[in-house]
Amino acid sequence: MVRKCVMYFGPSQAPLLQVGFRGLVQTDVGFRAHLTTIQNYKDTCGASTWETMMTYADKLRRDNTRIAFFSSTPQGGGVALMRHALVRFARRIGVDLSWYGKHYSKARDMINHVLALLLMNKIVPKPLPTALRITKNIHNILQGVSPPSQRITAEEKKAVIHWITENAYRYWLSESGPLRPAEEGGAHIIIIDDPQMPGLIPLIKRFTPDRPVVYRSHIQIRSDLIAQDSSAQADVWKFLWSNIQLADMYISHPIPAFVPHTVPRAKVAYMPATTDWLDGLNKPLRDWDVGYYGNMYNASCHAQKMTELHWPARKYIIQIARFDPSKGIPTAIDSYAEFRRQCKVADIEDTPQLVLCGNQSVDDPDASIVYDQTLDQIMSLCPELMKDISVMCLVPNDQLLNTLISKAHVVLQLSTSEGFEVKVSEALHAGRPVVATKTGGLPLQIKDSVNGFLVEPGDWKAVASHLMDLFTNNALYERMSYAARTGVSDEVGTVSNALCWFYLASKWRDIGTKESGKAVLQPNERWVYDMARDEANCPYSADEEQLPRCSIEDKKIN
Repeated sequence: MVRKCVMYFGPSQAPLLQVGFRGLVQTDVGFRAHLTTIQNYKDTCGASTWETMMTYADKLRRDNTRIAFFSSTPQGGGVALMRHALVRFARRIGVDLSWYGKHYSKARDMINHVLALLLMNKIVPKPLPTALRITKNIHNILQGVSPPSQRITAEEKKAVIHWITENAYRYWLSESGPLRPAEEGGAHIIIIDDPQMPGLIPLIKRFTPDRPVVYRSHIQIRSDLIAQDSSAQADVWKFLWSNIQLADMYISHPIPAFVPHTVPRAKVAYMPATTDWLDGLNKPLRDWDVGYYGNMYNASCHAQKMTELHWPARKYIIQIARFDPSKGIPTAIDSYAEFRRQCKVADIEDTPQLVLCGNQSVDDPDASIVYDQTLDQIMSLCPELMKDISVMCLVPNDQLLNTLISKAHVVLQLSTSEGFEVKVSEALHAGRPVVATKTGGLPLQIKDSVNGFLVEPGDWKAVASHLMDLFTNNALYERMSYAARTGVSDEVGTVSNALCWFYLASKWRDIGTKESGKAVLQPNERWVYDMARDEANCPYSADEEQLPRCSIEDKKIN
């Protein structure tokens, strides 16, 4: 019993991530903890969304369809959050959906997991630390946030392919593995969920050419830079596209400009990132819980000699994001410094604090670098505000992030490059007005001057001006808070995410691929959610909240 407790729970008494045989990501203490009911999920969405989802779930169950997701990150970041929620929901609803991941960024994390899993006679995929740096560089280059001179060398490309291939043959293509043919126990449909793993696609197609493979791109890709033949982006994309082009469908965030010109538009479908309204990030917290997690945050600050939060005595502004070059953290600091200057001019003494925090993704080697740069910026440009700014890289704890977002006065998302940010959806759901940049999918989430404000990337003066409005105009704040809380679409919740994937799995199972001799599913840049609703003959009602549908002619990069 003691051994099991050590394996399943850490020093903070929070469940540890479990990665089992073949890299199978096992949510909720290895699927042992049952945290939700079907009725809980039904209560988070409208009747039309639920009925449409059940249409496809019933079909998947009848056909015994197996779905497998592959991504590099089992913990930290938006992809991991969505997959934890999707796996949990699929198991509850009875759909056979599995998620395979790998990567360990710290030797301690790897050793802890290996020891725990060996105790259970299980193994984990063989890690390659150098691959973390290479794949992160690829990520940064595609987003246009890397140094202009940075390139991915031929040797580095070979290393990534070798790493993917070795793991595939060792774990996923071996007997009864998820990449084996379906008649041998493999999955019927494969989803490659990030740009670190497209090297799997040629292997899958070599062994099972008629099995559908869907590639999902979850970052803001600078397609304008990819169109420049001599750019680093063009070189990296050529490397990735040599594998991705073999996929049967290309899923993107719902922004046409994120899709490079080489991707056939007939293959492209759109799907937003989602969050789970029942998990620790969003569920209602009692006052006692808020106090507990607030004390936990301040204890971590105290241990690291960082500024503690003084809430509820003082309000605070927050940006929750990974310490990543694309997240606009320098703009957040500049904006806060200008806002405080304006407060001083206006003789406002009751000033809020600023919180910059986030979890570190386990495949992100940039976090410590950006964290140090953040502290350097504060100390060099506005050292007098150091006592009012709290900068923390937090251990994974959903309820802690929930507490920080739900009690903030204003939430910032000042990214210079962004996909579709779930933290914005979570902030709006909590009734927090959001000040964000006009980049990526953020304009789809925020109605400018209704539930928040949109500014140009890097425009710290505009951010400061909006902060002044929100902290000095109570009527404006209450109106925006109400609009935020009541205007969140079903499309950004777990049930809708499941609806989209269940539809694709059932449709691909029926139609098959070009190699199977059947008709091919061609979305032609439609939203998967719309395709699923049409197929189920479930039209939208007049009172349903919908995300804006971008024009497919709009190719402007913000």
